[in-house]
Amino acid sequence: MSRSEMDALGWDSCDIILITGDAYIDHPSFGMALIGRLLEGQGFRVGIICQPDWNSAADFKRLGKPNLYFGVTAGNMDSMVNRYTSDRKSRSDDAYTANAEPNKRPDRAVTVYAQRCREAFPGSNVVIGSIEASLRRIAHYDYWSDKVRRSVLPDSKADLLLFGNAERALVELTHRLAKGEKISDIRDLRGTAFMVPSGWVPDESWDAVDSTQVDTPGPLIQHADPYAMEMPTDKTAAAGQPGEHTVRIVSKQERLAALREKRAHTVVRLPSYEQVKDDPVLYAHASRTFHLESNPGNARALVQAHGERDVWLNPPPIPLTTEELDQVYELPYARRPHPSYGDAKIPAWEMIRFSVNIMRGCFGGCTFCSITEHEGRIIQSRSEDSVLREIEEMRDKTPGFTGIVSDLGGPTANMYHLKCKDEKIESACRRLSCVYPDICENLGTDHSQLISLYRKARSLKGVKKVLIGSGLRYDLAVRSPEYIKELVTHHVGGYLKIAPEHTEEGPLSKMMKPGMGAYDRFKQLFDRFSREAGKEQYLIPYFIAAHPGTGDEDMLNLALWLKKNNFRLDQVQTFLPTPMALATTMYHSERNPLKKVTRGSEQVHTVRNGRQRKLHKAFLRYHDPANWPLLRDALKEMGRADLIGNGKKQLIPAWQPAGFAVPPEKTTRLHMTPPGPRIAPRPGVRPLAAARNRPPKRKA
Repeated sequence: MSRSEMDALGWDSCDIILITGDAYIDHPSFGMALIGRLLEGQGFRVGIICQPDWNSAADFKRLGKPNLYFGVTAGNMDSMVNRYTSDRKSRSDDAYTANAEPNKRPDRAVTVYAQRCREAFPGSNVVIGSIEASLRRIAHYDYWSDKVRRSVLPDSKADLLLFGNAERALVELTHRLAKGEKISDIRDLRGTAFMVPSGWVPDESWDAVDSTQVDTPGPLIQHADPYAMEMPTDKTAAAGQPGEHTVRIVSKQERLAALREKRAHTVVRLPSYEQVKDDPVLYAHASRTFHLESNPGNARALVQAHGERDVWLNPPPIPLTTEELDQVYELPYARRPHPSYGDAKIPAWEMIRFSVNIMRGCFGGCTFCSITEHEGRIIQSRSEDSVLREIEEMRDKTPGFTGIVSDLGGPTANMYHLKCKDEKIESACRRLSCVYPDICENLGTDHSQLISLYRKARSLKGVKKVLIGSGLRYDLAVRSPEYIKELVTHHVGGYLKIAPEHTEEGPLSKMMKPGMGAYDRFKQLFDRFSREAGKEQYLIPYFIAAHPGTGDEDMLNLALWLKKNNFRLDQVQTFLPTPMALATTMYHSERNPLKKVTRGSEQVHTVRNGRQRKLHKAFLRYHDPANWPLLRDALKEMGRADLIGNGKKQLIPAWQPAGFAVPPEKTTRLHMTPPGPRIAPRPGVRPLAAARNRPPKRKA
């Protein structure tokens, strides 16, 4: 991180310099540490510049000019999500910065950092990646400016963009550059995107599919039939001389091989940036086309015009095998923040320091989430032995370990080693979700490997308890009652996080989430096994306000469900449109990309104005007196004044306590004492008593 450290290592220069918007924590949960250790393991000298001063190029010269390239990322979070709330207000802290200090990174950090690298050392190669670049690889709706923005590639002027989990591409790219290849010639790596001249294709064998319009089909192009192959009938023709030919019907295997070869040399042309920025219907069409080309087994290359140049996207990366993933997570991490931070507290580190990541990816396909767009739908799982070794290393190396493992998880706690029953079916599948509208019959739901991992983890010497802190997919869990029993009996610290997100079919259908029937079945098993274990434990459900497809009536019904079930939410989430998510497409275009998009296709009701977004959030916090004036007005407008009063079946009282007669936007969060369990915050938010696994403090 500094010249003095380079001198101590005897380095005169770095091969790669990584730029990040986060503090440097040498732990595999933090992207720059993982990439740095991976490249170090390949024999390269890696420098890391954390949270540089972006107001000039001076700080980007700290370690000199890299021999191969600058690797630029905003950090573990998108910089705009990191800096702003769903109401577009600046956040007061940053969990990835020492002492949670805010404003240590710029807006759209990838673009700013890449430009400063160019200023610092003109002519250096610049490679961008991680979550912010990955989700902005094509033209995308930007919630904070309320417009469609270009791909991050032309704005950052980077040479190459790596999207998704890019270990394979990164290692190959670095070795090829080290051998002297020009970065402008490296165009064949999966999981990469780059700028090319308009109409560019790798070679003459490539075909293009025009998907720049809806409703109007393009011209019919007659292609050679891959199901038939002409064979010469005489020796003269076989030698290359003119002769009679006949048609031989080839085998199924040959036909499939020909089709795969043809698909591998086909690019799909999306509507251009200039088209989608002015036409919401074409934006929705482009979004649907993009998501249908996300399976590494059958995805085609994509291209999108930006003015006189094109953004070219190669197919997504092939997922890592279990052995490869083990190697990545077992590199020699220090498992702590860099010593230069001293005793400063870094909240993100405090949250994960005693947790272990056991898998990647998510096949849930929830439309408001961008995990699948970044990590993919195919689950990549570590081996049991690798996870156990990391727990032992954490026990021995991490200061402050008391025997409590805070989490064995990932994007979803119980998708470990779950996959399609048939690799051929998986490679051909184009479904957006494996679990919606119901769990696919080809999806394996056997939780036995996860149960085995839990049992072995808690039996390790020095481990007192293993908790599960990652969110749980309860519709999968009910397929394995044995797993729920194991979880509830041994791995719940009083509270368990799950995410129904809503109770009403309208919003749920736009979220691609299961109905409340699965929640009810899971709760029955959760309560039953908690009683059998002699434990008082609670479910912590999360809900989203103002999601596309949600009406005022939907939020009212959700509020009534919350009151009926004795839930009083302490913190709630208002829908935040993040780049490339399908729900963001609904928010911007008011069309449904889950179905074929046409000029007359289904429109989606979208909550956009500030008052209605506040109202939907207020319904989730119906118990907060600060929200009662807004809710009373809304209930009267909806013709539901019968819900105002002091009865058990009424939502809010008619009276207003002193000190609470203020507009909701003027209030701060209130810590009210609920009769039932409190709701813990989402990851990245200051933890409550529930999240700290102890009963909430009672207030007078």
